[in-house]
Amino acid sequence: MSQRVCISLDAMGGDHGPSTVVPGAALARERHPGTTFLMFGDEAVIAPLVAKEPRLKDCVEIRHTTVAVAMDDKPSQAVRQGRGKSSMWQAIQAVRDGQADACVSAGNTGALMAMSKICLKTMSGIERPAIACLWPTVRGESIVLDVGATIGTDAEHLVEMAVMGSAMARIVFDLDRPTVGLLNVGTEEMKGNEAVKEAARILREMESPGLSYHGFAEGTDLGRGTVDVVVTEGFTGNIALKTAEGTAKQIGSYLRAAMTRTLAAKIGALFARQAFRALRDKMNPSRANGGVFLGLEGIVIKSHGSENAQGFAAAIDLAHDMARHDMIRTIRERLDQTAALAPA
Repeated sequence: MSQRVCISLDAMGGDHGPSTVVPGAALARERHPGTTFLMFGDEAVIAPLVAKEPRLKDCVEIRHTTVAVAMDDKPSQAVRQGRGKSSMWQAIQAVRDGQADACVSAGNTGALMAMSKICLKTMSGIERPAIACLWPTVRGESIVLDVGATIGTDAEHLVEMAVMGSAMARIVFDLDRPTVGLLNVGTEEMKGNEAVKEAARILREMESPGLSYHGFAEGTDLGRGTVDVVVTEGFTGNIALKTAEGTAKQIGSYLRAAMTRTLAAKIGALFARQAFRALRDKMNPSRANGGVFLGLEGIVIKSHGSENAQGFAAAIDLAHDMARHDMIRTIRERLDQTAALAPA
């Protein structure tokens, strides 16, 4: 794919809507000068914000709609009321129709997944889509999936996610054979439920050239970066994600309290401000914002609903990389390899 990428944006999605989406697009455009945008939403609100951003000159097309999916809408309700006419649906549809290379939305996660599955369809050979996210580690970053698309799983779905996650790792981390681990309650082979143990057997025997199966990974391995891709089902993955985000905020709160408790602590904090700034940047969730919907016939990225412009720009960055490196083709190739190598 050429360097020029068009990204459709659900401008009305999230807690802040266009006031975050538009400056986020401007930040992303600065990093990717060839990118163009289709913005779906209320033109009367979006146009003045775009006009204030010189970085968005001549690269934005606004497509007007007054229908927006609320953050608390049930997926079925959102589909029923917003199908064909909401900013979220039309942003996804632009990908389906080949008008955009990827879609980014900060809107209702359940509605976005439901609409994406209906509008784009799942890829051949994929049982259910998964949401993958970038996870900060002491080694850099890993990919963790599923972090909330579906609850419950079987061995085949875990293997599918391992394949899709390795395809994403190839693009994001430039790795020919990423290491993959299955999240479990221990590293011993006899531990875990039957689905996890059966998936481990399949991955061991498959010996895929597209991934290197590491074995089981424990919760502590998430932060260590023991493997490039960690695979788990959506219930566990979502709890792990929210726990990590909460822990990061808790540590930040502890540090701020400790560094302002006494005069000596304040002086020490002053001398250590560069180190604390580096720590803050490392723990900033906005740097790794963006959940990738894997397993669909098109690229959809979910931004956190409460993110600021910097965080939304990070989600656009991810969409840009997925589109530019043709993630859909990479996943298809990995799935074909898996089908040929999977043991009976």
